[in-house]
Amino acid sequence: MKFSYKFSNLLGTVYRRGDIIFSNDGSTVLCPVGNKISVYDLRNNRSHTLPFEARFNYTSLALSPSGIILIAADEEGEVHIINLNFRHILYRRRFNQPIKSVKFSPDGKHFALTKTNAVLVYCAPGANKRIFDPFVLERVFHGAYDDTTCLDWSFDSRVLAVGSRDMTTRVYGFAKLKNLREYPIGGNKDSVVGVFFEDKSLDLCTVSKDGHVNMWDCSVDPEGLVPAQDCYKIKEKAKDEEEEVVDDIPVTQEEIEDLNKIKNKGEGSDSQEKIFYSRRFRLFMDKHLGGKRAPVTAAHYHKSTRMLVVAFASGDFLLLDLNDKGAVVHSLNISDQTISSVGMNNSGDWIALGVSSLGQLVVWEWQSESYVLKQQGHFSNMRVVVYSPDGQNLATGGEDGKVKLWSTQSSFSFVTFSEHTGAVTGLTFTQSGRAILSSSHDGTVRAFDLIRYRNFKTLTSPRPTQFSCVSVDSSGELVTAGGQDSHDIYLWSLQSGRLLEVLSGHEGPVVSVQFSSQPGSTMMASTAWDATLKVWDAIDSTTAKETIALSSDGLCVCIRPDGKQLAVATLDGQITMFNPLTGQQEANIIGRNDLGAGKADADKISAKKNLQSKAFSCLCYSSDGKFILGGGQSKNVCIYSIDDELLIKKFEITQNRSFDAMDEIINRRKMAENNINLALVEDREDENGKSIHIKLPGTRQGDMSCRAFRPEVRVTSLTFSPTGRSWAASSSEGLLVYSLDNDWLFDPLSLDISNTPSAIKQKLKEKDYMAALMMAVRINIKTLQQEVIETIPVHTISLIVNNLPQLYVEGVLRYLSEAVESTPHIGLYSQWATSLVTHHGQTLKNRAPQIMSTLNALQRALSIHHTNLSKVCSHNEYMLSYLLAQASLRKKRQVEDAENENENSKKLSHTSSDEEMDAEDQLEDMFCEEVEP
Repeated sequence: MKFSYKFSNLLGTVYRRGDIIFSNDGSTVLCPVGNKISVYDLRNNRSHTLPFEARFNYTSLALSPSGIILIAADEEGEVHIINLNFRHILYRRRFNQPIKSVKFSPDGKHFALTKTNAVLVYCAPGANKRIFDPFVLERVFHGAYDDTTCLDWSFDSRVLAVGSRDMTTRVYGFAKLKNLREYPIGGNKDSVVGVFFEDKSLDLCTVSKDGHVNMWDCSVDPEGLVPAQDCYKIKEKAKDEEEEVVDDIPVTQEEIEDLNKIKNKGEGSDSQEKIFYSRRFRLFMDKHLGGKRAPVTAAHYHKSTRMLVVAFASGDFLLLDLNDKGAVVHSLNISDQTISSVGMNNSGDWIALGVSSLGQLVVWEWQSESYVLKQQGHFSNMRVVVYSPDGQNLATGGEDGKVKLWSTQSSFSFVTFSEHTGAVTGLTFTQSGRAILSSSHDGTVRAFDLIRYRNFKTLTSPRPTQFSCVSVDSSGELVTAGGQDSHDIYLWSLQSGRLLEVLSGHEGPVVSVQFSSQPGSTMMASTAWDATLKVWDAIDSTTAKETIALSSDGLCVCIRPDGKQLAVATLDGQITMFNPLTGQQEANIIGRNDLGAGKADADKISAKKNLQSKAFSCLCYSSDGKFILGGGQSKNVCIYSIDDELLIKKFEITQNRSFDAMDEIINRRKMAENNINLALVEDREDENGKSIHIKLPGTRQGDMSCRAFRPEVRVTSLTFSPTGRSWAASSSEGLLVYSLDNDWLFDPLSLDISNTPSAIKQKLKEKDYMAALMMAVRINIKTLQQEVIETIPVHTISLIVNNLPQLYVEGVLRYLSEAVESTPHIGLYSQWATSLVTHHGQTLKNRAPQIMSTLNALQRALSIHHTNLSKVCSHNEYMLSYLLAQASLRKKRQVEDAENENENSKKLSHTSSDEEMDAEDQLEDMFCEEVEP
């Protein structure tokens, strides 16, 4: 097992706060999630998180016109310049003040940002500028009496409009213009939320916080802006033109008008060239909200279609058509919480809305009135996470009482169960993966069907009990849950829903219960706050088979996949391994110091003293059972070797200083005179004028009644993927997924100097496929293994696999488990896997515990392809049946038409014969009449 796990993705948290922007093609949404940035691909229905993080939460984003450079600013004023192609931070710059807005100029040569009451314009980084420092200050604009809140560029990148909290909008000439330096615009009664230029014009649209939208007309066209360096040239040209016209006689009227224009430009006539703005019309948003008065929180203007989106704190948003003087196109409500950010793609079809308090992200297509994307994380903290048996899905449970399922491929949540009325405390999948069980503080254990997505069974106790954990046996028949207040363990039959047993013996709250995952085994282990570990048999007896005294209160227990060892975490920061059959201790890990310490702002004790209260609260065995993963009241997750009792690797899940207790020493800026901690002073106000409340002693999540609180970072649950290539942790940051990315890792097997890539290719030319395959397995380079396996003829696969040594069988199987998921040659790789399992099945079965992760990865890849192909096949089957039905109907219609034509022809023939007979009778009668006289 390798330990090169790296951060792969962030699930469970969709949106926190900050700007939501679209990519230049309009099919991708970039969204800040805490101190990370998530990218949602709306075309392919996938998402991923960029592999870097800031020191604080991101708030402002701006994308360059080329779509390569991304500028992100966090809440403390640190600005990052990011290359999206390489997904790496190129430059960092601290401004020590919050940045409310960042915008690139349309030509991509500059970017502007707001800082306090000023606007700073910098040269944008790019390949055409060979500069090492991208933050080359170009110009600074002052004039606002309060903080600047928003800005926008004109289409030609020569004019800048800035809105501020002093209720004014200021228009600056970025290029040095003779007739524009600074022009203030009033007309608002509250701070400006958004300011936007019209397309191909200097007209303005401003949106204020009180819901007023103003349209301003500029007296000068963009072509009428006179650069300051061209003034002298214009004057000289005017003099020359005047002399030429005076010499020429006669003079036409058009020449006189042109002369007057040139003279006016040369003289700088204020009557025609001075810029001023006049209000075209004003819109009041109150009348469109049914009389509600809600402040405007975000606005976005699409310049080409002239569509304005205005979002409110009440959860409403309006879509206005400014072509028709602000006619309301749509008025919708997406939630009861404040909409924090609004964005539109380049075509103007999709609107992105973010609700920070709910963690909700919505992409809405306003023309068809349908959702393109609707994702929402847990309303409050996440408590538990577990992988499905095939590794394709992740299930999470939160304190909001919801159970969510997330796809590991698309990173999207595809189903949410909200039947629980209390916090979800435990989750577990059945062995088949067709159902999931959850325990909750509401006194129920619920079973959800993952095929029909419904709650098909609800298990309760005779007396109302808060359940703290849940587990299911390998057969999926027995379900057990531990009581937090009754100190008992309850055992149900999932099929009948009947309570079978109530296991008593613990003298404290039961915090963890787990069944053995071995087929046919009914052994389970439990631990509680009474400093004991009990091993039970769910069928044989109602009393504990083994009771083991612990050094302190138990916090978590887990059983090794083979069922021959169990591990328990205690309150004194130790992890102890026992043999469940004999009760003997096999290993002991003292890992309290590995968790690390931090001092909260309001703590009166040092970080070193605070470390004595740290302990592991969640454990998880690796798929091979040789290593254990532990996490708890800390930002660190530790991997230990059980045999050596050593720390192998420590992962720091976040560096976000927006959480509390991240540092060991309190910053001096948070200290007053005489070393008084400002966090302990309650009768004061923060920078926004709100009163500060001190959280109660012992609380780790912060004061939930406050609008802004700083919870402490902690890991609440850990789970290993059945494939062994990834693990997930539920934390205060969200659901973090770490995967094993070993494409760069060179890990040979029994390598010698004769085993080279050129020698392997030579063996392939000589058609010595067996030697080439073994050499490729030994050198362990994926590209060479792929070349060898795809070069070997199909009819020789069975012969080669039959004579392949066992040492190389596992190597080939390991490569197949990684390659099957992404290869287009599904049939070829499936035949390789079938031959390996058929010829070496018994040996692989004997070594199943050691290679279980490889077998699970292979099964997962094949099941993914089976699911995708079954959808295509069923669609083709229905399409063929439809076409055959249409063909039969068409054939039937043709037969009916032919029969109708025959009948019509017969009728026509009968009528024609009758007409001929009538004509003959008439001729005969006429002939007889002529002959009789």
